[in-house]
Amino acid sequence: MSVLDNKKISFIGGGNMAQALISGLVSCGTKPELITVSAPSKETREKYDSQGMNTVDASENPKAAVIDADVVVLAVKPQVMRRVVSEFADALDKQLVISVAAGLSTELLSDMLSGYSNIVRAMPNTPSMIQMGATGLYGTDNISAEQKQLATAVMEASGLVMWVDDEEHMHAVTAVSGSAPAYMFYFIESMVDGATALGLDKEQASALAMQTMLGAAKMAMGSEDTPAELRRKVTSPNGTTQAAVESMQANDIGRQISEAMKACYDRSQALSEEMSK
Repeated sequence: MSVLDNKKISFIGGGNMAQALISGLVSCGTKPELITVSAPSKETREKYDSQGMNTVDASENPKAAVIDADVVVLAVKPQVMRRVVSEFADALDKQLVISVAAGLSTELLSDMLSGYSNIVRAMPNTPSMIQMGATGLYGTDNISAEQKQLATAVMEASGLVMWVDDEEHMHAVTAVSGSAPAYMFYFIESMVDGATALGLDKEQASALAMQTMLGAAKMAMGSEDTPAELRRKVTSPNGTTQAAVESMQANDIGRQISEAMKACYDRSQALSEEMSK
């Protein structure tokens, strides 16, 4: 028995992230008829209608998706959040609110919701679209144990979930997972460029680089060894791997990665501060 059984879940917004989370929920057994999507676009509503879900015209009856819901997922852009939620804030009572909007603190979200504080802030990443996401969660003190389980179940439908105890740590979550798929794509892109310069065609280079990235990640996830130990085990003395690793170390690639993550962290903080003004 799942904590999501018979729970009504409403999505405010029907864009890519909403679609990713909904796909995950349905694939994990949530009945489409328990899901409601509120969106102003007729085309968006028709897409979800065709999948057996309920839809609400947000421009005509914004409260309809919220009133009977157990969980309300805020999946609209941060820039329009205040306007959107102001149209149904007074309909909130005991619902769990999950926000996937970047940069909006729970304090600011509560202010937008007229003081409502049953809020969980989520930082998912784009692999959630294929149910391979990694999501950081933070909840206010008002969140009950049952609601924490609910939030976990909703987001786990699209991948790994990690809770943080300090909301400031959500900036670190952004640096290590929220923005990090782009780092992985950049690394793959660079490997492909390097391999083509060495004579492989782009199709060969892309296939080998992507499979290697996937295989290494799965190997690390399934091993009791740390990534550092796994690296040592595949680095034979005076071998080809050692030559490559020593080149990376000489160019201080580790420090550069850390600095890139710090830049991401700093920008996440700055965006959060800008949103609070």
